[in-house]
Amino acid sequence: MAVPKRRNSKTRAAKRRTHYKLTLARPVKDQDGTWRMPHRMNKFTGEYKA
Repeated sequence: MAVPKRRNSKTRAAKRRTHYKLTLARPVKDQDGTWRMPHRMNKFTGEYKA
C-alpha cells in the first residue's frame, strides 16, 4: 500500500480541493426569445435544442 513520505500541509490539501466546485447551468435563449435551462424542452414551443 502506498504511504506518503511527508505530511501534506492544510494549505496544500485545501488548494487541491478547490477544483471540486459545482458550476450552475446558465440559461439559454431560444429563437422565440424565451429563456430555458440547457438540455430541457421549451414548454411553449415544444422545441428541444441543446
